[in-house]
Amino acid sequence: MRLLARMMSLGLGLSLSDKVSSLCEPSLWHIGFAVTTFWRPMTAQVSETLIYHGKKLMMFSNPLDPYLRATGIHFVSPHTANWRGYEGTWEIKSTEPNEGLYLVALQAHRSYEDIARLEDIFPGFPDGVFAHWFSGEIRLPQGNLLKYIHGGYASTYEYDLFMEIKKGLVMNKRAVHNTVDHDER
Repeated sequence: MRLLARMMSLGLGLSLSDKVSSLCEPSLWHIGFAVTTFWRPMTAQVSETLIYHGKKLMMFSNPLDPYLRATGIHFVSPHTANWRGYEGTWEIKSTEPNEGLYLVALQAHRSYEDIARLEDIFPGFPDGVFAHWFSGEIRLPQGNLLKYIHGGYASTYEYDLFMEIKKGLVMNKRAVHNTVDHDER
């Protein structure tokens, strides 16, 4: 009530009942807070692509995101299946004695019409940039689709290849054979 009294003392020109009801109704700020805090894509998302041993694989991870957050670069969503606003093509390249993760192509929407390419975001690296900013796990689903989930990268495939990446270098790989119960399909 002290807050309400303070608001009234500022002469906002609203009646007491208007002020109380406006405090109880969700505002655009409340909605924005809920969306940015709790929001998860409810549409299956377009995957990134990873070239590994010459094969193009779907990648259900977004290793460019930490770089974009650190640099303050933002893109706009061209459609509901691409909330991040970009599609990257990645490649695992041998760099003796290790393998490294490289971003080799990019299509990013600055606006619906303005598409940025790799060389626009990483000047001087038109053929690829080593992903030194990324540490985490990438998921490469493979085989038949066992269970479709209409949200993010949540669908289940026969196999997943996981690669643990540390500062752009492949540290470990593991394969997982997935199953689903017949009633879950």
